Amino acid sequence: MENNATSNEYVRGTLKTIVLNLLAEHDRMYGYEITQEVKDRTGGAIALTFGALYPVLHKLEQEGMLITESVEVDGRLRKYYSLTTPGNEAARNKTNDLERFIDAVRLLLAPKSLATE
Repeated sequence: MENNATSNEYVRGTLKTIVLNLLAEHDRMYGYEITQEVKDRTGGAIALTFGALYPVLHKLEQEGMLITESVEVDGRLRKYYSLTTPGNEAARNKTNDLERFIDAVRLLLAPKSLATE
């Protein structure tokens, strides 16, 4: 249980970047598709809940980072999300920032003798 709680803590801190990055890779995605993409690409190590995902999507929409389009699929409306120009820029910047942060954390976690070589 602790591993799951810990991994959820990391996901909360990076969820906006994860969502922006996925939307930058795809023309548009809907919520369930985003959760499945994360699950598939991480081999199930990261499982997004709708309760965590949708508030982030709504916040990104309010910030002008993405737009929505509702499409009828099998008699139901499906809401697709796609990035705006500022959203694409934010995706690049946040992804680069996260990669630099991960590299720095790796240095901190490496044995001291390896980190100084």
